[in-house]
Amino acid sequence: MADIVDTAVSAGSFNTLVAAVKAAGLVDTLKGAGPFTVFAPTDEAFAKLPEGTVDGLLQDVPKLKEILTYHVVSGKVMAADVSKLNNATTVQGTDVKIDASSGVKINDSTVTTADVAADNGVIHIIDTVLMPA
Repeated sequence: MADIVDTAVSAGSFNTLVAAVKAAGLVDTLKGAGPFTVFAPTDEAFAKLPEGTVDGLLQDVPKLKEILTYHVVSGKVMAADVSKLNNATTVQGTDVKIDASSGVKINDSTVTTADVAADNGVIHIIDTVLMPA
């Protein structure tokens, strides 16, 4: 298996996420021992943001880092575990809301693919970029 970053790169549908992780200086962290649970927005999820948002964030590294760390939870939380939770504290420091009543939603985002295994954690693919309050 590969680490979270290499897994995202090889998937081919996370080019924007990988570029953002690089711009924010988080590659070494996400290649670290972990384990981490990453709610990974696809390129399509980033494309749903208002025009210019991604470019603006790439220029504002502190804000970019805040948003990216809001997509990461410490530990390896598999789908079976997520369904028993109402929320999870992110690495950014605030909680995401979890609703497993009909599929799994993280805040307003739907988990489209769960449990993508990596050496240092797990990736859950989501359809919307999560924004901290």
